[in-house]
This record gives sequence, structure tokens and C-alpha cells, in this order.
Amino acid sequence: MNIFDLHEKTWKQLGERRDRLPHALLLTGQRGIGKFELARAFAGSLLCENPSPSRAACGSCLACGWMAQGNHPDFRRVQPGALAEGEGEGEGDGVDEREAGGKKKKPSQQITIDQIRALDDFLHVGTHRQGARVVLLHPAEAMNRATANSLLKSLEEPAPGTLFLLVSNEPERLLPTIRSRCQRLPVPLPEASRAQAWLTAGGVKDAARWLALAGGSPLLAAELGTGDERALLDALVGELVKGGRIDPLAAAAAVDRVVKAEKRPAPLKRLVEWGQKWFVDLILLRSGQAPRYFLAQAAPLAALAGQSELSGLLAFSRKALQYRLQCEQPLNSRLFLEDFFLNYAALFESVRDVHG
Repeated sequence: MNIFDLHEKTWKQLGERRDRLPHALLLTGQRGIGKFELARAFAGSLLCENPSPSRAACGSCLACGWMAQGNHPDFRRVQPGALAEGEGEGEGDGVDEREAGGKKKKPSQQITIDQIRALDDFLHVGTHRQGARVVLLHPAEAMNRATANSLLKSLEEPAPGTLFLLVSNEPERLLPTIRSRCQRLPVPLPEASRAQAWLTAGGVKDAARWLALAGGSPLLAAELGTGDERALLDALVGELVKGGRIDPLAAAAAVDRVVKAEKRPAPLKRLVEWGQKWFVDLILLRSGQAPRYFLAQAAPLAALAGQSELSGLLAFSRKALQYRLQCEQPLNSRLFLEDFFLNYAALFESVRDVHG
């Protein structure tokens, strides 16, 4: 199965927009469901010189060859430098930022204003093939206010024949003025049976387990099932499962080593997201319900739920929202993790003190 099979209805909706393209289209939905892959496929189909009856790119024309190589002259992809790192050059992925003295800066986790300004020449010259011109911006919420305002100028006065494709996991974080200038297309979670079949066809074993852990997002489940995301997840769960036996400082040191070795972007943010799911399951079990995400850890989670108070779990879950905001800023990951695990350990200390 391909991304079209996974999102057949959404692909049809995209196809219906081909003849009357808006100047900006915003694809929204949960992380890991395939929004970016749909947007990239749609961009390729618009630039393809011989699209198939299903409106997919043919994969064999000159334009498709350029897209495959990442150097189509009428296509730009804009994303944070940290996300582009390791993907090779091309497609307007970023700019080479250097500090005084020529030392290369750490790749940004934000889309910078320089990346948007770098689109000026691209937007104001004729297209190479006298067809569409596409800018794919992902994830859109990675823009700060200054960057978003810079993009807004292009959205308010769109160049003829240009489509901005914005992809967002968290559209509520976009400026209202950005959202108002885009046609929004929500991408729903695929049906569980369809997603499991897609994963199984892709060689992922125990698809139901990984799909549950991914909250129904098949592409994230594929990353878990094939190991791409597992080092970070396993390190976190290996400490959280200890509950009251955890050594917060040792746990922080162990997990910090994995965070620093992580090659994929935003490891702390992803770590907090997994932590939030852990607390959802603890809260569900403490309330007498079944876990939603960590099915393989149902037994230890049930034991931990019995060793904690619901009020404390709810308070920590709210605290995790603050952690998620904090981890998007430059910070000392070791100190951040120490605070996280110290507060986690305290959940079980209060119960031990009461029951002695």
C-alpha cells in the first residue's frame, strides 16, 4: 500500500482542487499520519508533465526526475535546518548560517526569516516549465512571529501560478492571519484496520501494538516498529517503569546520553510527548480504565497506578504541558531531565509516606 491507499479520500479532495488551486493550502492533522508525504506527492503531481489517471505523478518524465533528485526549478521545500540535516541539499531546505569566525551554527529547530526572504527571487521570476510553482513549508508551526509575518506578505500578494503548501501538526500555534489566508484541509486518522494492513504490508511486525503506541498514526508506528524512534522511547520507558525505585539523577544522566546521541530533530520534545502518553495511561488505569498507548507495559503501569494518587498524576500531566513548551527553547538538557525525573519520583514518595 502507498500513501494514496492510506488516505484515499484526502487524495481525492486534493485532486478536486487541481483545476482551481488556492494560493495557499494548509494540511493539518496528528503527527505521523502522512500529511507531509501527501503534500509532497501533490506537489509532484502538479509539476508532473504526464500525471496518471489517478492524478498521481508518473515518476518517469523529466519533471519527476528533477523532483526525485531534489532540484526541480519550480519547487522549494522550506523546513527547519535541524529537520533538513542529513537529507542532503536542494529544494531550498535552509541557509548555511555561520557565526563570526566561520564556525557553523547548530542547525535551527525553527524556520528562519532568512529562509522566507530567500524565496523572493524564486517567487518573482517566470516558471521554468510555464506551469505551477510550489512552495512546501513543513512544519508550519516551526515559524516564529517574525518569520510568519514575513511569509504573510507573500500570502497577501500571491505571485500568479504559485501554490503555498503548509503542513502543520499544531495549527493552533499559527498566527490567525496565516490560517485565514489558507484553505484548510484536515487529514484524518486512517481507519485502524487500514493502517494495520498498511504497516503489515510494509513489514512491520506486531502492527497493532505500535499503532496503539503511536496514537493511530501509521507512519509514526512504522518508525517505532522498525526501530528508528525506539532508542529514545526505550530509554525513557526503562526509567519510568521503575516508579518509586527510580534514581532521578542517574535516570537523567542515562536518558541525556541518548538525547545527545539522537540524530533526529527535537529529541526533548519527542521525549516529553512520550511522557505525556505514559501519564495518560497511568491516569486511565488509576481511574479503572484500560491503557490507550503502552499496551505492552499494561501490567507495570497498573502496578504504578496503584502506587500513586490521581490528583498527583493529573497535576504532573499539567506540568508536562509546561515541559513541552520549555523543551522547544535552548536549554540544558541534563538539568531539564533532572527536574522531570525528580518530579516524577515525587509522585510515588507521597504515597509511600501516607501508607508508610
